[in-house]
Amino acid sequence: MTDLPRTELDSHRTRPRPPDEPRAASREPRTRGFTDFAVVIPAYNEVENIPRLMRRLRETFTRHGLEGEVVLVDDGSTDETYEMAVQEGADWDRLRIVRHRKNLGKTEALLTAADHTGAGRIVLFDADLQHSTEEIPRYLERMEQGWDIVTGRKVGPYEKRTVSSVYNWLSRRLFHLPVRDLNSMKAFRREILDEIALRHDWHRFFVALAYAQGYSVTEIDIELHPREAGESKYTGTGRVLVGMGDLLVVWFYLKFSRKPMEFFGGSGLILIVLGILVGIVAIVLRVGGWMPPFGYRPLLTLVLLLEMMGVVLFGVGFLAEMIATLRAEIDDVRRKLRDR
Repeated sequence: MTDLPRTELDSHRTRPRPPDEPRAASREPRTRGFTDFAVVIPAYNEVENIPRLMRRLRETFTRHGLEGEVVLVDDGSTDETYEMAVQEGADWDRLRIVRHRKNLGKTEALLTAADHTGAGRIVLFDADLQHSTEEIPRYLERMEQGWDIVTGRKVGPYEKRTVSSVYNWLSRRLFHLPVRDLNSMKAFRREILDEIALRHDWHRFFVALAYAQGYSVTEIDIELHPREAGESKYTGTGRVLVGMGDLLVVWFYLKFSRKPMEFFGGSGLILIVLGILVGIVAIVLRVGGWMPPFGYRPLLTLVLLLEMMGVVLFGVGFLAEMIATLRAEIDDVRRKLRDR
């Protein structure tokens, strides 16, 4: 993966495009609804919601003449989610069901679903039905205007508004995003998954990672409905702490992965200079005959510590630069292979 904005690399573009500007809208006529899309649904212990989910998806597809597909990923459920999905979708040819042997997480479920569909557009939809299936054509309609990513902004009352507001505010500040809600229903072009690296639980930073690559993003207001059955999988203070930690990791990754020497090398040089200054102070005190209350040994130890840490950080920065260069070369080879 390269951290350079993806502009001239797209064969369909004739000029660089700012990341907050949509592509040229498709001029191909649509005769019956939308095609070439997949609704991706990660599901973990949602057996109570599966019948309603299947029924509402079918109604939405029929009402709007949608001709895409649905990929449901049973993410290692310990209840009968998989069996219920197979039963409810047995006579629906647009449904594909994939199963994880154990619970891996929403990010892994998304990647698994993407590997099992050839659709050019993906709509990420939750199995808990806290969003209406009627939002799906709205997202697709917005993508028809040329946007690479369409994300939802939750409106109305909901339980975790305070935590979500703080998290989204920090994300906008750190990543300079033009949207206000990162962790909601979203639709995007399948090709984005080939350009960004998603680790465990990094689906929450999908928009930030893609925006850093130069993809355009917009948002629409969507209503968040109360959960009808089952229990939320994202509760507890532990989730908040993990989320904030991941937020800082992703920020560091996006800011310094392309030029790691800026952080490691810069920090190393600062420590080396501080060590030299402390050494000069120790020499002046020694020559002047003034003995500090704590003696000279702590100063000499501090000099050694600062110099050693500075050299180590500078060396780490140099190695990181070599790794970043190698990664850029590998990404370039992968891109050329994909474009063939």
